Amino acid sequence: MPAPSDTRIPPVAPTEPCVRRIHGVASPDPYAWMRNASDHRLIDYLQEERAWYEEATANLEPLRSELRSELVSRLPAEEESMPWRSGPYSYLLRTPAGAEYAQLCRRGGEDAALEVVLDTDVLAAGHAYLRYGVCNPSPDGRYVAYSVDFAGDETFELRFRDTVSGDDLPERIPRTQYGSAWSSDSSALFYTVHDAAHRPCRVYRHVIGTDPDADAVVYEEDDERFHLNLSATRSGRWIVISSESRDTTEQWLIPAGDHIAPARLVEARRPGIEYFLEHLLPCHPGQQEAFLLLTNDGAVDYRVMVAPIGPAGRHAWQELVAGTIGTRRYVVNVFGGHLLIGCRRDGEEFLQVVRPDGSSYELHPETPGGTLEVDCRDNAWTSRPVVASESLLAPRRWWSLEVSTGERTLVREQAVPGYRPGDYRVERLCAPAPDGVEVPVTIARRKDLQMDGTSPCLLVGYGAYETCAARGFSIVLPSLLDRGFLYAVAHVRGGGERGRRWWLDGRLSAKHHTFTDFIAARDHLVGRGLVAPGKVVCRGLSAGGLLTGAAYTFWPERWAGVITEAPAVDLLNQMLDPSVPLTVNEYDEWGDPSRPDAFGWMRAYTPYENVTAHPRPPLLVTGTVRDPRVLVYVPARWVAALRAADRHGNPILFRPELGPGSHRGPSGRLASLAYEAELCAWLIDVASKGSPPEDHQHPPGAGR
Repeated sequence: MPAPSDTRIPPVAPTEPCVRRIHGVASPDPYAWMRNASDHRLIDYLQEERAWYEEATANLEPLRSELRSELVSRLPAEEESMPWRSGPYSYLLRTPAGAEYAQLCRRGGEDAALEVVLDTDVLAAGHAYLRYGVCNPSPDGRYVAYSVDFAGDETFELRFRDTVSGDDLPERIPRTQYGSAWSSDSSALFYTVHDAAHRPCRVYRHVIGTDPDADAVVYEEDDERFHLNLSATRSGRWIVISSESRDTTEQWLIPAGDHIAPARLVEARRPGIEYFLEHLLPCHPGQQEAFLLLTNDGAVDYRVMVAPIGPAGRHAWQELVAGTIGTRRYVVNVFGGHLLIGCRRDGEEFLQVVRPDGSSYELHPETPGGTLEVDCRDNAWTSRPVVASESLLAPRRWWSLEVSTGERTLVREQAVPGYRPGDYRVERLCAPAPDGVEVPVTIARRKDLQMDGTSPCLLVGYGAYETCAARGFSIVLPSLLDRGFLYAVAHVRGGGERGRRWWLDGRLSAKHHTFTDFIAARDHLVGRGLVAPGKVVCRGLSAGGLLTGAAYTFWPERWAGVITEAPAVDLLNQMLDPSVPLTVNEYDEWGDPSRPDAFGWMRAYTPYENVTAHPRPPLLVTGTVRDPRVLVYVPARWVAALRAADRHGNPILFRPELGPGSHRGPSGRLASLAYEAELCAWLIDVASKGSPPEDHQHPPGAGR
């Protein structure tokens, strides 16, 4: 993208002499000062970068406006979620016409009037951002525990709405985190708080009507490698505290009917062993009340085991569903005595339904590359759960499932005004990685797109934490496809698309596979003549931003443009500082660079460590001053270093969000769509100006 027409030059960040020395390696770091968030120079620099971004992209406003109108036109006038049952009420989320946020509503029976319990638009009044941490009605329906974040830093204030009076109770609890669970009698709520490193580390119990300063600590996790998750079983009878690292878990139980009982350990943690618990109530003759455990103990891709309710220990666990290499079981639900197990195999997602007699069948998505999941929060022990399916091109559809037979009955479809699914097509293909591994790629396009090698392409990826790259429907995608784009999702190693081994082969010392898989996907699309070599743009967020940042650093010739959103491009320095949020508990994902071997492999691929003077494609970087996951100085330092090293006039833009905003950007329906319109306008523009790339590859650490 050309610079603005006047004589201004891009911002230049101040420098200070600083050298990092570790493992005998000295590395100059003139932008280390940015790590001091209180340094006024940082905000000054971010403001300059935002002003430069606004000026450099002002010419895109007509396209942005056009895209905004398109996206808003696909929003229904009003939206309602699927209802779910909790206690005496059925709840749903409703977004009225023109509203940014949804209302929490309920009714006491099929013929009862719909009652608004929480109006989020009212809560958001006067705030530029709002996000819930929890929104949890009590079992008797008298209260709703909800927590709000008005800044985007994922630090929530916990509140309690009295649904009889419509007012909030006087007690408010600051610095809470995700996760909550009610006692059976609705008198107490369990919640989590985080430490200075933003790690959920304590579970408290709050008794309604009492001073929060007197809340009891129920459990505390001292090991900084572990964080806490808190939930209730779907039966509502047990409160589960889960202490988790990247590859190890430990579960503690509290009976919801005896909320002052001490937490009971299920099984002590063992390195590399994970287990997750659900409650099984008897629904058929011969069934016994028990706990189900989804675990990799003795099964790399996980199996389901059953354990007695009492504190019997690991020796009492018995296998219920055997593990299968290549079929990753990742979640288990219970309905009417049947198990609904979420599975992944060869990049496909499906449900395995296991009957009480041990027989089973599989339930697959309707479209290639789609998703299928249980979408039912009812605590009623129903035999007809709701499952939801969608894909890149198929809006979400909800089905009532007869678990004994597999018969599905359509109950709702996501409304997308003006969208015609029949105009588009989604396909799956595999790209060969350099080591011969087949990398799944999901592609979407218009049916009438001429696959003659002239089309622009947006390639996205993630590749970390055993998380699958997003394959759900987005109302943004048709705007790209209608402009002739092919959209591709690379399911690279480090994610979870092909089982636990897919993650293991893309983390720690094997992290380089994530990057080479991504390049293999791009080269396969070009090599098969599906897209134009000089019109491929890539985009990634967070760990996906690290992925696209590496693609920009080591393979610049492959791209017409690169988008890195809140990118973890300074990973090595972050992992060298245990005080930085989300560091110690991520050693099992990236490595501990205090060890020379981990320092070596992380330094080889971290973009901030590999800044050089080289011709590069247009780059758009985002960041948010309130982001606790990727602190804003991370992208800021990288952009400053790139500008300083540039000798070729490389187009580099940095879009820092200076006010409220989260890791993922703005909140609210319209604000989120406006943000998407900005990024889409930029990538459409750079793809239209693409030039033929050079056929060279620079693997991480190779230098130039």
